Amino acid sequence: LEAMRQISRDAFVGPQYTAHAYEDRPLPIGMGQTISQPYIVALMTQALEVGPEHEVLELGTGSGYQTAVLARLARRVYTVERYAPLTESAQAVLGRLGIDNVEFAVGDGSAGWPEAHTFDRIIITAAVPRVPPPVNEQLKEEGLLVAPVGGDFVQELIRYRKHAGQLQPTLLCGCRFVKLVGEYGFDEGYTPEG
Repeated sequence: LEAMRQISRDAFVGPQYTAHAYEDRPLPIGMGQTISQPYIVALMTQALEVGPEHEVLELGTGSGYQTAVLARLARRVYTVERYAPLTESAQAVLGRLGIDNVEFAVGDGSAGWPEAHTFDRIIITAAVPRVPPPVNEQLKEEGLLVAPVGGDFVQELIRYRKHAGQLQPTLLCGCRFVKLVGEYGFDEGYTPEG
């Protein structure tokens, strides 16, 4: 993807991981979270079919790398992150890269964007047991949603198209993501380490 070539992944990892920034594997970013491996970022981005007319909702800002890739493709990206330090770090990196078409929010990503809004595309970058109902409601008709769905340790990466109000799934691959914690995600009792 051209959008990924335009974004330096090393800008989104700590100095101790710079030498590993271009390896095809996830890397820790703090708060028990990771930056996804490049292959998965490419797969999810491609499956989302983002165009310059689209508004995209991202649930799980993390490092901001996926956010930056989406921002190169979309008209506007709205991103929600549970952990304020990750949001602040992502905002700083995107600011340094001159990316200015992103709206940030700190909160429960499993509940979607905090204000009433609908989106052409939605990407969930942490595992959910199912697509959260409020997120489904924020997806426009004929919109696409990509999410890792499943249990504690193994999930399936699924692309959904909303048609006649229903989500129609297409399996992309098996995967393993950190959990999306929240009211419509995994239990609050889940606490990240580090």
